[in-house]
Amino acid sequence: MSLETRTIWRTRALLSSFGALTLIFTTVFGLAFSTLVAYAAALQISSDPFTQATCKASALTNHHTEVEPDTFSNGSTIVATFQVGRISDGGSCATGFATSTNNGALGSWTSGLLPGITKYAGGGPNDRATDPSVAYDASHKVWLISSLTLLEAGGVHGNSVVTSSSTDGITWGTPSTTATGGDLDKNWIVCDNTASSPFYGHCYTEWDNHGAGNLLQMSTSIDGGKTWSAPATNNTGVIGGQPVVRPDGTVIVPIDNANETAVGAFNSTNGGASWSAVTTIATISHHTVAGSLREGPLPSAEIDGTGTVYVAWSDCRFRRGCKANDIVLSHSLNSTGTSWSAVSRVPIDATNSGVDHFIPGLAVNKATSGGTAQLGLTYYFYPSGTAQLSVGFISSTNAGSTWSAPQTIASGMSTGWTATTTQGRMVGDYISTSYGSDNLAHGVFATASAPTSGTNCSDVLDNCVEPMNTFASGLAAGGSASSTGNPVLFGGGGGGGSSLWKVVDNNGSKHRE
Repeated sequence: MSLETRTIWRTRALLSSFGALTLIFTTVFGLAFSTLVAYAAALQISSDPFTQATCKASALTNHHTEVEPDTFSNGSTIVATFQVGRISDGGSCATGFATSTNNGALGSWTSGLLPGITKYAGGGPNDRATDPSVAYDASHKVWLISSLTLLEAGGVHGNSVVTSSSTDGITWGTPSTTATGGDLDKNWIVCDNTASSPFYGHCYTEWDNHGAGNLLQMSTSIDGGKTWSAPATNNTGVIGGQPVVRPDGTVIVPIDNANETAVGAFNSTNGGASWSAVTTIATISHHTVAGSLREGPLPSAEIDGTGTVYVAWSDCRFRRGCKANDIVLSHSLNSTGTSWSAVSRVPIDATNSGVDHFIPGLAVNKATSGGTAQLGLTYYFYPSGTAQLSVGFISSTNAGSTWSAPQTIASGMSTGWTATTTQGRMVGDYISTSYGSDNLAHGVFATASAPTSGTNCSDVLDNCVEPMNTFASGLAAGGSASSTGNPVLFGGGGGGGSSLWKVVDNNGSKHRE
């Protein structure tokens, strides 16, 4: 595939006296737990270059906004991908990327737009792009970004999943087509990077066919993302899967059911030739957060160096009356993802704190495993009694048995400053964290500042300030806080048995393009 070079811009920012961009918010709020909350800093790595004059996809195209990042690391290179120029009724003007070849160091990020996807960037055939996900294929030595494309004619709908490739994470080619359909949604990509695996070099993309009742679909590539197999399915209704690959080549896909009332997992042990039935990990109890914010209990999944899979989501089961969410965690207990640990609470604060936590981005350091696996978790939260959006980070050095004190990365953000969508104000249905070769965690997330005019984002055209950010420096794992003994206080939601995973028409309520 020939590579096309597209416009690249480097993030520029004011430097503080110690040489790092800081987004330190000094608002101090009370948390009902004994550990002192630490404060870290954020670094802007990209911003939306469009205006209504250059991308008028609708009357409510939110410029300048970037939302919904995913990341992946290989060696010292970290690649992030995200939506650029979020459109109110679905998708964005383009898929963006930001790449660091030096473990996220200040000044090491290069950002730009993927060419050939939308008509607004490199002459693509599609109207919009959304749901980007990134992977690295070690066998073919290429970076891959999967995007869902949208057409506007006949109503905004997901018409295809495409895959863009790059040898360096900076120069990207025109995409190949992974799949086409009438109304696709929520794609995710992963590759088998273990040289001893019988399926080394296989890459897998998951999505759901919303037009067919959120029907699960999986496709496999064995040539570095150039061509893809016909879609396979296990005939379940799902959304938001995040496939991971064990060192033995088994693919395990943590995923929600179509109505987001349960989280489960399925697998392939034969390189994607077939896919198992879903095993239910847990039913979900979820508190709808304040601030008219678009969010939900979609899973964030990662895997350690020997193949234990970790899944995090937001859940209120440990809060009396389901009045707030914690981030909760489960991990696989066998090699096929058909047995899982009991759900545990990440002890960011006390169960009576009133703090609401949501949209987790989980990382596991693949250089670690077993009882010493390092976990890093970036998440959004509301301090008790407020709907001021904040970003936090917490970590563990012992596979989630105990956790560090939480760190606040950003706070004091009004949800009205974020992109407006038909499902609420938006920072993303997911965010992401990755460990670099420095063995430090690097979270990527959207922040928002007061609009340049008006009160809220898109009150006035081109008035938004919602760029993409990362930690100003990588964060180490550690800590001794435990949630052992926290009782389950709310048992609503879910259901039971195989009925959880039926292909269902949810009338668009869980359409997350």
